Amino acid sequence: MGVSFPYGDELAVDFEWHEFTGAVGDSVTVLPIVVAVARLTDLSLAVVLVWFGVFQVVWGLYYAAPLSVEPMKALAALVLAETVTTGEALLAGLGLGVVLLAIGRTRSLGRVSRYIGAPVVRGVQFGVALVLLSTGLELGAGDLPLAGLAVAVAAVALLTRRSNVSALAVLAVGGAVAFSDVGHLSLAVPPVRDAGLFSLGNLSFAVVEAAVAQLAMTVGNAALATSVLLADYFDRDVSADELATSMGAMNLLAVPLGGFPMCHGSGGVAGKYAFGARTAGANVILGVGYVVVALFAADVVAAYPVAMLGVILAIIGLQLARTSLTSLSRADGYPLVVAIGVVGVAVNLGVAFVVGIVVWFAWERWGNSGWLKRL
Repeated sequence: MGVSFPYGDELAVDFEWHEFTGAVGDSVTVLPIVVAVARLTDLSLAVVLVWFGVFQVVWGLYYAAPLSVEPMKALAALVLAETVTTGEALLAGLGLGVVLLAIGRTRSLGRVSRYIGAPVVRGVQFGVALVLLSTGLELGAGDLPLAGLAVAVAAVALLTRRSNVSALAVLAVGGAVAFSDVGHLSLAVPPVRDAGLFSLGNLSFAVVEAAVAQLAMTVGNAALATSVLLADYFDRDVSADELATSMGAMNLLAVPLGGFPMCHGSGGVAGKYAFGARTAGANVILGVGYVVVALFAADVVAAYPVAMLGVILAIIGLQLARTSLTSLSRADGYPLVVAIGVVGVAVNLGVAFVVGIVVWFAWERWGNSGWLKRL
């Protein structure tokens, strides 16, 4: 039994048990990466989580749907792998805020998406998955007993057919280990951060490459695919351009004040739906939960075992790799997906994205009737 509040357009915001479990479904895609970024960079977990909490509530109520708010995974993967610095990742996120806001306000996302084929988007996802996997293995090797404990927890989740929450299960066990070291929870007001973690001095070619790689995932996964799922699951007519606008706005506001670059995501929407969310109540519950963690558990996160974080990143990498390969509707796109991913790891994701667009465009134009078909 729960509480339901009427909300515009004959909708409601429910606070029933299925909304609580739905909130957990989204946290599976958010908390592990956010904790890893906060643990391994100069960013404040408390500040980052407060922004995630605020925008969970804001966009859930604004769109009257259990919309996801997730970290930009390509930027997170690159900063965790130390391919870009924290300042470069934040500057890339701020630049993407400008680009996404412009794309959304001019309603030009449909035109942009025509030049980015599904195999290109999935290829960048596959590359991000490989980066997360390699980073996770490297971190896990630093403390094999703790890494072994994390693997055992993930194996239990897999054997009990709860593989979709395996990363969250490991995160919980790692939190217990960290809490045993800290010994208590304490109230701490999140520090007010300015733009001191980045400046125009961070502007480099690496910033552009990181932004381009993230843009591929954002356009394909966070805007277009999310728009489709909101219509399919919740009968909400939210255009991809509207989602681009909201992503641009929240990054322009949050990143200069200590937030990590954020986006929407079809994975988070699917996770919420699979775990029972049907209204924006799941967003309100999750948003409040993030703020509570930010206020009371910052010290626990600071003590979080890095080796267990490594296993979490490896799990997320494997899950993302599987998604990137199984989400294609055409089997002939697999080679391009894998090739873009490998180039992304060997060179960088930005170059892989650009090369992927060129190859995909050539294939679509000449592949079925010309020389590319014989390759």
